[in-house]
Amino acid sequence: MKTNSKDSSILIKVNGENKVIPQGISILKLLESLQINKDRVVIEINKQILKKEVFDSTNLSENDQLEIVTFVGGG
Repeated sequence: MKTNSKDSSILIKVNGENKVIPQGISILKLLESLQINKDRVVIEINKQILKKEVFDSTNLSENDQLEIVTFVGGG
């Protein structure tokens, strides 16, 4: 089910929360919009771990489920 009649937005789930995003957005663009460093995360999309090399070429689709795990340095 699309989120509006123009089909310009889609609904996905990120870390268990519904999120409306532009249709056709890539994983990399989503991370940039969330201000998350792509080099410090692991992304699971629909229960499959995604390699960093394909973040830019993987577009999100309606009802995709993402888990974004961010690494935090410390000492």
